[in-house]
Amino acid sequence: MSQIPIAEPLVEVKRGSITESRHRGHVVAVEPDGTIVASLGFPPTVTFPRSSAKPFQALPLLVTGAADRFGFTDREVALACGSHNGEPIHTELAASMLRKIGLGPEALKCGAHEPYGAEAALELRSRGEQPNALHNNCSGKHAGMLAVAVHLDAPIENYDSPENPVQKAIADAMSKFSEVAVTDMVVGVDGCGAPIFGITMKAMALAYARLVSPPPSFDKATRDACERIVRAMSTYPELIGGTSERLDTELMRAAPGRLISKVGAEGVYTAGIKPCEEWPKGLGLALKIEDGDDKRARPTVVIESLRQLGVLRDESLEAVARYAFFPVRNRRGDLVGEISASFSLHRAV
Repeated sequence: MSQIPIAEPLVEVKRGSITESRHRGHVVAVEPDGTIVASLGFPPTVTFPRSSAKPFQALPLLVTGAADRFGFTDREVALACGSHNGEPIHTELAASMLRKIGLGPEALKCGAHEPYGAEAALELRSRGEQPNALHNNCSGKHAGMLAVAVHLDAPIENYDSPENPVQKAIADAMSKFSEVAVTDMVVGVDGCGAPIFGITMKAMALAYARLVSPPPSFDKATRDACERIVRAMSTYPELIGGTSERLDTELMRAAPGRLISKVGAEGVYTAGIKPCEEWPKGLGLALKIEDGDDKRARPTVVIESLRQLGVLRDESLEAVARYAFFPVRNRRGDLVGEISASFSLHRAV
């Protein structure tokens, strides 16, 4: 039996003077050369990045030339990297991507679910309509994969198969940025049906560090693709999450041009901090809430980690303060406790 990685307490749920619950997990921050500068928990923990992998799943779209061939805009590139709310700005853009490659929504193999955005979901219900694949938060990603398939003359019927050239190109991209051999990655199936590759928390953070600060050894096409993905995500944060109340969107709005942010399911979060005064080489951050919580634990740990790393401060920290801790109230609405961060990252000397 394999040993369970030891997770550290990260968030406390207090009711009165008693800590009623705790969320544990792992946090690691890495420079582009692989140096761990801060951590907590067990950085070698292997998990699936889930939707945090989307910028790397979009890399072949740019590196192969598919995005240029079909005239994809930076907004469409951003949508390919996002887990969107299913608002009209998202569904219309996904439909535009498909039109440019000569396909319709029926080609998407991501499945359908109700829009993440509460208002978009309510409007859909009020019209008596069922959600379709365009409302899926991954529709932009899948439209990008289809574009690569068409460009490479690969089968579009199974573009989501691990054996399809599209997915092999994605696996190669993940391997290149994370420094994990393709044969060492654990292959699973994501919620949208696409393959997802399990890697260590350290490797996940390294991939993001290299995305915002690609090594000179990377070929020009890859470095150019990194620059465009980072630019697109930074410029159009509302396409990565939604127009409001989405952590990725709010973080990038709070620190414009300084970082890219991407959540993943089951309590995963990743960020790339562009070279700056605090981190002149750039920095990748990855964290995992052990119990998979993404409502009260993940946002709290994200904000506190970025604060301790000096990335969020003053106005930028204030802009996302509502995600830093949460009140605990009783049925009458009385304040009876709070949910807050309870950790200090171990910094490298």
